[in-house]
Amino acid sequence: MRWRSPAAASQSEGGESLPEAASDRGGHALRAPSPLHAFNRYEIKYLVPTLRLPQLRGQLQARLDRDSFCPEDGYGVWSVYYDTRQLRFYWEKIEGLRFRRKLRLRHYGDRFSIGEDTTVYVEIKQRVNRVTQKRRIGLPYAAARQLCDGRQTVDHQPGQAGFVSEILGLVSGLDLRPVAMTGYQREAYVGRDAEVGLRVTLDHRVRGRDRDFHLGADAENRLIIPARMSVLEVKANDRVPYWLTDLAAAADLSVVRVSKYCQSVEAFGKAPRSIFHVPDDIPAASPAPSTKA
Repeated sequence: MRWRSPAAASQSEGGESLPEAASDRGGHALRAPSPLHAFNRYEIKYLVPTLRLPQLRGQLQARLDRDSFCPEDGYGVWSVYYDTRQLRFYWEKIEGLRFRRKLRLRHYGDRFSIGEDTTVYVEIKQRVNRVTQKRRIGLPYAAARQLCDGRQTVDHQPGQAGFVSEILGLVSGLDLRPVAMTGYQREAYVGRDAEVGLRVTLDHRVRGRDRDFHLGADAENRLIIPARMSVLEVKANDRVPYWLTDLAAAADLSVVRVSKYCQSVEAFGKAPRSIFHVPDDIPAASPAPSTKA
């Protein structure tokens, strides 16, 4: 028997949406309406002093709509990243390879509510030159662990077989294992009208850990980016609107190559801190460090 997606399960026989899907304000129940959710886009990141967020939030809300899945206080995003013993994916990012990728298992919402049947996402994120490509499927948490940790095939929907085989090839061929976990609170905004492909997120209290990789574990996390700094990410299908780059320039924000995964690896001493690491003592009143993309 094939596993039924949350989107499909939320439909009655007559096609009417059931309340269960509508009540999922964490934003993951309908994130992957097709068997394999894939997209390409450009991404730009900025570091923002948290003290500036109220003003920045007001400017964003004047031009963008809040993501319909995003509650007023945002939602949690929890990810487990897989890598080799030699941290191949980490070093590909640090060295800026034109083609690089990483495998992660991600949950949206309250991590303490995660059970064996909770939908999580197995995702391959890769960079091809300047374009970010993502492919992912939603699976029950038990099945996702069977695939990524147990290295065994799982029940899946039609159209997902190739992706499941690719995951198995990665985890088995490269001997991947969980290396780091990250978590943060996210606010999400989306473009209007002609800017419908635009997405802007604000990530606060970026934390991580290097053990206890069960997504629902009651384990201690530590800040991997100072609490006085937040991460602003701009994601666009084609180009970033001029008003948004002007807004960043007026706020004296600089583009950074910060990676939450790399921050977690370095924060726990698994690799030396790179030039892209956000230092613990960065002053909140200073502009973010400038690096070349």
